[in-house]
Amino acid sequence: MSLPFYQRHHDHYDRAYRHKALQSTVSQYQKETKSKSAVYAQGSTAYARGSAAYRHASAADFSLESSAAYSRGSSAYDLESAAYSYGSTAYDHSAAQSKRSAAYTKRAKQNLISEDKENEAIDYSVPIFTGRVSGITDTEEERIKESAAYVARRNLFATGEGVSVSKVAKSSSEEERHEKKSRKVAIRESAERVALKKTLEDTQAFHKKLNQDKLLHPPEFIIKPRSHTVWEKQNVKFHCTVAGWPEPRVTWYKNNVPIDVQTHPGKYTIENRYGLHSLEISTCDFDDTAQYRASAMNVKGEISAYASLVVKRYKGDLDASLLHAGTVSMPLSLGVTPHGYASRFEISFVDKFDVAFGREGETMSLGCTVVISPDIKRFKPDIEWYRNGVLITPSKWVQMHWTGERASLTLTHANKEDEGLYTLRVVMGEYYEEYSGYVFVRDADAEIPGAPGAPLDVQCLDANKDYVIVSWKQPAVDGGNPILGYFIDRCEVGTTHWTQCNETPVKFARFPVTGLIEGRSYIFRVRAVNKAGISLPSRVSEPVAALDPADRARLRSHPSAPWTGQIIVTEEEPAEGVVPGPPTDLQVIEATKNYVVLSWKPPGQRGHEGIMYFVEKCVAGTEEWQRVNTEIPVKSPRFAVFDLAEGKSYCFRVRCCNSAGIGEPSEATEATVVDDKLDIPKPPGRIMPTRNTDTSVVVTWTEPPDAKELVGYYIESSVVGSGRWEPCNNNPVKGTRFICHGLTNGEKYIFRVRAVNAAGLSEFSQDSEPIEVQAAIGGGLLHGVCPELSGKAGGLTDCTTSWEGMHESSQPIFDTDALLKCNAKFNRDPLPSSSDKLGSTGDNNMREMVKDAVTSAPQKVAAKQATAPSPPYDITVLESVRDSMVLGWKQPKVTGGTEITGYYVNYREVIGGVPGKWMEANIKAISERAYRIQNLKENMVYQFQVAAANLAGVGTPSLPSQPFKCEEWTIAVPGPPHDVTYTEVRKDSLVLLWKEPVYTGRSPIAGYYIDMKETEAKEEHWRSVNEKPLQKKFLKIGGLTEGVSYVFRVRATNQAGVGKPSNTTDPVIAETRPGTKEVVVNVDDNGVISLNFECDQMSPNSKFVWSKNYEPIEDDSRLDIDTKGGKSKATFKDLGEDDLGIYSCVVTDTDGVSSSYTIDEEEMKRLLALSHEHKFPTVPLVSELAVEILEKGEVRFWLQAEKLSGNAKANFVFNDKEIFNGEKYKMKVDQKTGLVEMIMDKLEDKDEGTYTFQLQDGKATNQSSLVLIGDGKLIYTVQKARKNYIRVGPHFVDKLGWEVTDDCNVMLKCKVANIKKETHIVWYKDDREIMVDEEHDFKDGVCTLLISEFSKKDTGTYEVILKDDRGKDTSELKLTDTAFADLMNEVCRRIALSATDLKIQSTAEGIRLYSFVTYYVEDLRVGWVHNDTQIRFTDRVKTGVTGEQIWLQINEPTPQDKGKYTMELFDGKTAHKKMVDLSGQGRPFILLISPAYRARVLGGLPDVVTIQEGKALNLSCTVWGDPTPEVSWLKNEKSFVSDANCILKFESGKNVNFTISAVSTLDSGKYSLVVKNKYGTETSDVTVSVFIPEEEQENKKEDKKKKA
Repeated sequence: MSLPFYQRHHDHYDRAYRHKALQSTVSQYQKETKSKSAVYAQGSTAYARGSAAYRHASAADFSLESSAAYSRGSSAYDLESAAYSYGSTAYDHSAAQSKRSAAYTKRAKQNLISEDKENEAIDYSVPIFTGRVSGITDTEEERIKESAAYVARRNLFATGEGVSVSKVAKSSSEEERHEKKSRKVAIRESAERVALKKTLEDTQAFHKKLNQDKLLHPPEFIIKPRSHTVWEKQNVKFHCTVAGWPEPRVTWYKNNVPIDVQTHPGKYTIENRYGLHSLEISTCDFDDTAQYRASAMNVKGEISAYASLVVKRYKGDLDASLLHAGTVSMPLSLGVTPHGYASRFEISFVDKFDVAFGREGETMSLGCTVVISPDIKRFKPDIEWYRNGVLITPSKWVQMHWTGERASLTLTHANKEDEGLYTLRVVMGEYYEEYSGYVFVRDADAEIPGAPGAPLDVQCLDANKDYVIVSWKQPAVDGGNPILGYFIDRCEVGTTHWTQCNETPVKFARFPVTGLIEGRSYIFRVRAVNKAGISLPSRVSEPVAALDPADRARLRSHPSAPWTGQIIVTEEEPAEGVVPGPPTDLQVIEATKNYVVLSWKPPGQRGHEGIMYFVEKCVAGTEEWQRVNTEIPVKSPRFAVFDLAEGKSYCFRVRCCNSAGIGEPSEATEATVVDDKLDIPKPPGRIMPTRNTDTSVVVTWTEPPDAKELVGYYIESSVVGSGRWEPCNNNPVKGTRFICHGLTNGEKYIFRVRAVNAAGLSEFSQDSEPIEVQAAIGGGLLHGVCPELSGKAGGLTDCTTSWEGMHESSQPIFDTDALLKCNAKFNRDPLPSSSDKLGSTGDNNMREMVKDAVTSAPQKVAAKQATAPSPPYDITVLESVRDSMVLGWKQPKVTGGTEITGYYVNYREVIGGVPGKWMEANIKAISERAYRIQNLKENMVYQFQVAAANLAGVGTPSLPSQPFKCEEWTIAVPGPPHDVTYTEVRKDSLVLLWKEPVYTGRSPIAGYYIDMKETEAKEEHWRSVNEKPLQKKFLKIGGLTEGVSYVFRVRATNQAGVGKPSNTTDPVIAETRPGTKEVVVNVDDNGVISLNFECDQMSPNSKFVWSKNYEPIEDDSRLDIDTKGGKSKATFKDLGEDDLGIYSCVVTDTDGVSSSYTIDEEEMKRLLALSHEHKFPTVPLVSELAVEILEKGEVRFWLQAEKLSGNAKANFVFNDKEIFNGEKYKMKVDQKTGLVEMIMDKLEDKDEGTYTFQLQDGKATNQSSLVLIGDGKLIYTVQKARKNYIRVGPHFVDKLGWEVTDDCNVMLKCKVANIKKETHIVWYKDDREIMVDEEHDFKDGVCTLLISEFSKKDTGTYEVILKDDRGKDTSELKLTDTAFADLMNEVCRRIALSATDLKIQSTAEGIRLYSFVTYYVEDLRVGWVHNDTQIRFTDRVKTGVTGEQIWLQINEPTPQDKGKYTMELFDGKTAHKKMVDLSGQGRPFILLISPAYRARVLGGLPDVVTIQEGKALNLSCTVWGDPTPEVSWLKNEKSFVSDANCILKFESGKNVNFTISAVSTLDSGKYSLVVKNKYGTETSDVTVSVFIPEEEQENKKEDKKKKA
């Protein structure tokens, strides 16, 4: 059996490997087959559709009564039996599944039996499977059975082992009948058992559905994931929908291994959006082929759903190494059919569509006849159409038809949006074929001559309630006059009236349309205008609804709610509105010369009603705000501001408003200049046409510099000398390559390109060089490049040659490589040995030929200013084999003033000394100066010539080379090195570079020898520069004599010896040219190390090229290169040993400007030390830290720095702990003098230790330390000084301070001395006296002020004054900023410590957890944790504070709320925790939290009832609870019972009725229904208002008067 290539390397698809269960099943099956073999009689076998009668042609009396009856409509099979026929198999592998109809059978294979055995009894038994393989899943079991059946069936019919003829021992006819009857009964009984089991399972499923209203139910897949088959590099997404409660947790598996998103970042994306689970696999590769499983699990159970993913490779990517040894290679068209085994389909296209040209408004049709072989009637192909790689769906613009033989696509009304690459894909099972063709759509004739073409691709972006942004693409045709702008029209869906949105034309291809009506849908179109007139309108956009994005998303995901039957009896007064807060995140998202677009987010505080917005503007630098929308507020959080002065700067802000008023303004935006932020792109450069077919040319170009938001490019062509330009495309193409079709064969054309973005179209590029339209050699390919393509034109519409005509620029989704894989049938195995890096005409290097030969460079020199390069020279053979040769040559001496873009090689045969006709070796230009020419004739003599090309064109070819014979090189020594060049020429040295030989000989290269001589010296004067072979491919040669000319050559060596020398270099004079500069190393102030090189000899096309050890720098993870103008800097990210080497810089398109710098270990150490010094500078000190004693006994520590900036700061450390400014320490930093000091109030024994001052000034740091340990003399001096300082009047011994009492109050206290009776004390806060009720008694010399329930309102500066006739003293305490924060932290700590243990309370709404504190302040942060997870508060789970109670309310609790709850009180430094285990508290948790058991009023009572006097009032509602609740009524908060007037009923434990037969005004009032059981109480109120009609009131008044 031959398997698909993408299954070969998987073990479970290999015939040599099978599952143990599969092996045992196959073995059992084969044994049963041999023991009970079937005999097929001579002649034909007939199967009736409705019966299973099997008759032999020559034995009519024999009938096989034991065979199963086949019927398409109804056939029952037992799990343990299966019937097989050649080509079809029927299973009933699961009794839970429905009975499947039997598969159609094919004609049985005949087997001849001799005549003498005709009348003998023949035993035929149906092979069966018994039992169920344990330990495997249903999917695996089915796969094992199918595989076993296929293998056994193959052995049965292919090898003949399963068919045998055996004699049956003679037995009585009665025994035969009994045996056959028993088998018949067994089959019938099996069918009955299956039917009974199916009935039981259906009954169980039915009862499960009846119980769906239970609170908990297991997971169930509503939508299962489906299997996918994709191509490599595509993305795939599995979807499934799961139901269950609690909400199931879905886990994804690959081959039963859980998928870890973190392990494979970017590979897998797992999402869950409102129950829709998805697994997305990005950029699928071959290893993603596997079985994927979605497992849903909750507390009620687990269920899984399976899906398979098959990742296919394109036919060109078949890797032979993946095929198992011994297997036969499989055709590329082999796929997998629904039957499960391999089938071969040949899909071919006949009567194909070609490149099509149409005009807007016309009807275009593409068609192709599809031939599929073999033709399987029951297996129909899938026909798919793609435009630019995007699947096309039928619409009013596009219609698709499939007749069974021909596929067609019709564009009913062609527009320029329809232009692109159309691909027809025919899918047969797991295999498909494609065919592509390009469709061009030209502009329709303008109604006004000279008017521009219609815009295209109109789209609506960022739609909101009253606002939408319309974008479009500019047309390619401007009618001969520049486009002045565009008009945007809108039309409400359902009408035909078009309204112009802008009064003046706008040039920017985006425009904000405002003033839409919320809830209505609109379509838009755009018209272009120039001075000749207005264009035809564009194709209309898709309809867009003016809705809030959130509302639009809800409408898409949820249908509108059904009518619930609720009746509003009265209308209450609306609640008091809330003035909305200011909007947030206001920003300018787009600014042009015509308008500015603002965007913001709605405020968090906005009440329950909708809000609108007012936008205000002012000129930057002023505060003169003006309202923009003065009349109508804006509904959307977007707004476009028009009528702004171009060039001026504006600021903007937004206010919210509702019925309660207008809120505060948002923060103003930064100044915004009214100008286009997006510049029109610069023109593309380097337009290079290349021959393709007889009617097409491939045009390539380079992207314009600094291009932003490019939409694409327009290409135009012109016949040389005509002066008339025609567009080649009417829909902008992306990329930098396009095939221009519809050209005239033999004519010469020039091309130009312009870039497009929203700001407009760039100027046209420089015209390309003329090119004659004719097919490339071999129809676009050289003979032998791809054998399947020889003799065919390389047009885009040829399926097998589409690699050459592929429109890369029109493929936004797939790339050229993907199309190559699909369409180009050629081998992609890499070339062996050293030719991998060389160009080639062979099929092995096809991808190199597809690549553009043009490299990007600044486009500042016009091609007309350059000239074609001179011929290359010194053509030599670098390697020769039987059918190919590798050439090398030197660069032209004259490049023509611009960079060489590539080379073209020609060759010719030389027979008997007579040269033949020149032939092209390459079509695409090659950039290397070495090239392999393949498909040459062995032992044939060839000559070669090479031509160089630049922007000015292709130069003159070189002179023919020497004749070279194409023969296999067998020499043992290596061939010559090539591309020997020199750089960094100085007066005494230069650097020589070369490339390794293409031919390495019979052993690897061991090294190189360099030879040199003076230019004028003879050959015998060659001398070797190095004695030992060099391993590297560069050498700096010193010891040169200034002014002397030298030449050099290189020889390679291996074990066999030294090979042939390379070509000699051009002569070079040892001299240092004026203005030569070297690479300079620099270390900046931040310690960043960089290499810098300058050049003042640059041409417009020059660029800096850095290399390490003269090899291109490919790893940019260690080096950043920045080039600006004539300066280039290479910055090291982290200089280390990996960066050691020689760094060189070459400036291209100059006269050899180059330099290098060597970084070895010593230089690296020097640079790192210098970097550290710059990175970590020090602050210079005048004096180190010193100490002195002041007059009052205070101790002063001080030091002085040379200078300090205004940003300098100091940290003070005592014994490794930082100390701060306070009562004990007074600190000061004087930046002007550099003096840093700290004054200590007094010095005690505990103050002994190490004092350190740490200075920081910008990046500079320094520190100085002083040790005070065991210095008793200093302490004695301090104490003596304090005693000598005596105060006469009342004074403070301890300054004013604070402490927090046990009651969490704050007490201000200070210690005083020298007090007498007449001494007064006065307290102040913020210079206002604090009135104290009691006088101070100065007990213990302490004065206090108690502040209860301290909070933010108590912040301020407190001062206390002592005074009497002897004098006064003051003490001040600032409780602001940091000091207040420290105090509040202590208050919060005390409050947190006072918190009681958490308690649980059942409420009417659910459960409340609470704790009491002494009192609560806002600074005390409260958090709640459930099972170690922070609780996110919602409408169901809330927290709050009531008085001194801190609580957590859980409404409508569920079992998921069970667990440990922790209340965290954070005082600013420490979190204090209180925990409680919510698991039932002595009764089952479900009874505690389930709302199903609590007494509730389910509904039915209105809020207010207004009724006429005398009418009957009947109110009813439903209540619920377990146990059945008690029901009582209150009227006006008083108990109310049933009487004759009012009848109250409570029926069936759930129905409550309230009936008043005739109401009167006495019945008015508030009625309350109270339901109560042991789990909770709930009250429902209804207000009854009885009114008297006006006529009756007047009658009653008259009756009263009469009675009076």
